[in-house]
Amino acid sequence: MAAPRILVAESERLMRDVEMGEDSPTSKKHVGSKLEKTFPLTRWEFSMALGVFLVFSIGLFFIYQTMPAADGQLKLPRSISDLRILKDHLGAYASINPTKFIVGYCSTYIFMQTFMIPGTIFMSLLAGALFGVIKGIFLVVFNSTAGASSCFFLSKLIGRPIVYWLWPGKLKLFQTEVAKRRDKLLNYMLFLRITPTLPNLFINLASPIVDVPYHVFFLATVVGLVPAAYVTVRAGLALGDLHSVKDLYDFKTLSVLFLIGFISILPTILKKKRIYE
Repeated sequence: MAAPRILVAESERLMRDVEMGEDSPTSKKHVGSKLEKTFPLTRWEFSMALGVFLVFSIGLFFIYQTMPAADGQLKLPRSISDLRILKDHLGAYASINPTKFIVGYCSTYIFMQTFMIPGTIFMSLLAGALFGVIKGIFLVVFNSTAGASSCFFLSKLIGRPIVYWLWPGKLKLFQTEVAKRRDKLLNYMLFLRITPTLPNLFINLASPIVDVPYHVFFLATVVGLVPAAYVTVRAGLALGDLHSVKDLYDFKTLSVLFLIGFISILPTILKKKRIYE
């Protein structure tokens, strides 16, 4: 009967530890060390990321301070209804202060893209609603490329542990695919940008880690984002007919994007066919 008694005593001791967990110094030390092990960044890397974020935030704050005051309280949209309200507020403001508004719009978009803040899809729709197709596409592609480039270099600096922590399997697969397509890497990156095969967030963060050259990343981003930018900007012209962000990418739109993406990798497929022949 010694073994059951030992187990009972051990169970009672563990229960007391759980009850005293928050007050126990040893428990706090254990939890703290566990958090340090699971958190992907070192203190230096975290300080660097926080420093970059603060610099961008201060710059954005000073840009906002130079802009004329707008009527009503403005906030970043989180739904199509929010976007309609924001568009009504900003319509007259953008026409009266076009230069300052564009500077504020671009700074906000790039800030959100750099630090992976959700909501850039609404900023793209807003570009179509306020600026029309041509100007809207130019602004969306410019801001997306600038933000993706900032994210690229930030990830190159401190992003490796984060990406390994968040997407270990996906990163390994991406690394393998990039290594196989080194001779036609631009075509492959174009395909990824045009089609929703991989999230743009993952591409921005993982590309420097798997040694995608920046000039390839840049060209693929500038060219590859044009089709998606056209879709969102065109949708922004008719916000009244849009009920949800999901309505942007129906089966027809996705089919067209994948067709364009297939055309972008067609030279690679033809080259492989000639080699096998």
